Amino acid sequence: MEIFIDTADIEEIRDAAAMGVIDGVTTNPSLVAKTGRPFKDVLVDICEVVDGPISAEVVATDYDGIVTEARSLAAMHENIVVKVPLIAEGLKAVRTLTNEGIRTNVTLCFSVTQGLLAAKAGATYISPFIGRVDDISGSGMEVVEQLVTVYRNYGLGTKVLAASIRHPLHVVQASMIGADVATIPHKVIHQLLKHPLTDIGLERFLADAKKIPNG
Repeated sequence: MEIFIDTADIEEIRDAAAMGVIDGVTTNPSLVAKTGRPFKDVLVDICEVVDGPISAEVVATDYDGIVTEARSLAAMHENIVVKVPLIAEGLKAVRTLTNEGIRTNVTLCFSVTQGLLAAKAGATYISPFIGRVDDISGSGMEVVEQLVTVYRNYGLGTKVLAASIRHPLHVVQASMIGADVATIPHKVIHQLLKHPLTDIGLERFLADAKKIPNG
């Protein structure tokens, strides 16, 4: 399973990239707004740090606007993947963009039927939002599992990108189900590293190392 980092904070991206654990980046308008910087400046910096898919989201909701924004974003760098909302106008745009060779990440997916339509339209990635489905007493991971199954049943090439990940268990479950990608916040990436036995073991090794005679 590929791991993307879900952030627009360039320092978080540099930190994760330095560990060698990320394959790409996902952003959205909310994440970019937190940086207080112009959208395209943020994208330029990210493209300089990560050599992999970088999702950048359009804000238009009509076909012409989505296609125009998408073409502009895709022209910025070969690694840009255009995030498009899962609405009728979005799917129309996805069909056009796919035919033009522009990769897309269809976002705000909450059901297998939505994901099936996105795949039929030619989406490169589908982003089911696990945490947000869980928030309304549904099972976000079940949506991921259903999409993985349906796509494999019919040989659909769209990749399942598990999004809205809240904790390490989501990552474990997504990888066990067979999601192609998980996009993970910086905090959760570091949580994946943590285990009390690792901390205890390291502490003991360092204490014993001090007992080794010099010379």
